[in-house]
Amino acid sequence: MARYTLAQSPEVVLTVAGKDSPKAREKAMAELMELMDSGKLDTDLADGFSPDQFIEVRELSMSEDREDPITQAVQILNNLATLKIKVQELRSDAMQVRSQIDILFSDELVSEEQINSIKEGFKTLKSFAQLNMKFLDARSQAENARQVLDEALKSPNSEVKTPVESVISTEAETIEVTNIASEPFEVVTHADGEETVTTIDDAIVEVPVSKSTKKK
Repeated sequence: MARYTLAQSPEVVLTVAGKDSPKAREKAMAELMELMDSGKLDTDLADGFSPDQFIEVRELSMSEDREDPITQAVQILNNLATLKIKVQELRSDAMQVRSQIDILFSDELVSEEQINSIKEGFKTLKSFAQLNMKFLDARSQAENARQVLDEALKSPNSEVKTPVESVISTEAETIEVTNIASEPFEVVTHADGEETVTTIDDAIVEVPVSKSTKKK
């Protein structure tokens, strides 16, 4: 099956039997004219438009799908931009038509001219509603595309660095220092005022030691 779209209306996709060929494009042209004549498609063709100006819509193969995610992301965002422009162009007229619809539900007398104006506006309202739904879907899909580009545009210097404060606080840990005597000893004061220091092996020292032990 060959599928074609229009540069000015990317939301329109025409599908005809066979592969892309001049004959398939002629069929697509005939289908396009039929849709326009029946009022099912509200779009304007540029003067001198020919089947050669159709854009072929191709399905990406799995290998192509994995090949270049950045290119895909740009295409998705480009489609979103195109839909946004179309939605903005139709929004004002569509909202005006929407406001007139409420007249149909009132008991107020409505002229035939007003009714015909509303009926004419239904085409614009329909086109806007369809485009707006596609735009909302495309915007949801474009979130992933935006993340892909953000990742690709990330600066190599944007690595997370450990804050200086945390380094200082880690190094400046409180160190508890306990003064330990190399060898326990006993100080004895004699009657004549002389002091004798005796080293005691394997002694049990109680902390803190604030007074000397005196023997008489």
